[in-house]
Amino acid sequence: MSGTVASSRLARLAQRSAEDRRAAAEQCELCGEAIPAAHRHLLDLDSRELLCACRPCSLLFDNPAAGAGHYLLVPERRLRIDDFALEDLVWEQLRVPVDMAFFFHSSAAGRVQAFYPSAMGATESLLGLEAWVELGAANPVLRTLEPDVEALLVNRARGARRHWIVPIDDCYALVGLIRSHWKGLTGGAEVWRQIPKFYDELDRRSRGASREDTC
Repeated sequence: MSGTVASSRLARLAQRSAEDRRAAAEQCELCGEAIPAAHRHLLDLDSRELLCACRPCSLLFDNPAAGAGHYLLVPERRLRIDDFALEDLVWEQLRVPVDMAFFFHSSAAGRVQAFYPSAMGATESLLGLEAWVELGAANPVLRTLEPDVEALLVNRARGARRHWIVPIDDCYALVGLIRSHWKGLTGGAEVWRQIPKFYDELDRRSRGASREDTC
């Protein structure tokens, strides 16, 4: 298994199932107000932690200046890119050892990072930067990714060729789902029942877009 298992609270959140996170997220972590199961998150850029936020706090931090370079509101944009250009050779050059992964620009690292879901949680893969440059040239929509808080999510499992731009917390929700349901060496039947449900729900919440979109 390549890379290192992410150790931030962001990854620890992913290690719990979506149900566990919903049950635990009863209060805004900024003001202490009660919050519903469906709520926004803030990313603490220093600690890489995700913080649950109530609606008033979310509205406050919707202004980038409010975070003073410390907090970023995780956006809600979800794009399904049906014409995304990713050849098998380029995928191999990205050095991801499994068929699902997400990619985002880390401000702290100063580069794009690649992670994939595993039975151990979110695991970093050594990214082939040359291949990422090629991927970006073929898909201008990647220029619109917000650093730290948006990701390219790729699903090539079992013959799929699906691509989305999603909020970073969606990626860790997928990681949590896989970790909580994984059994044995191949995952077991239950995890492979849950994964399509995750992507079906993601499709429901996404709007279609083109790889050429830059706004």
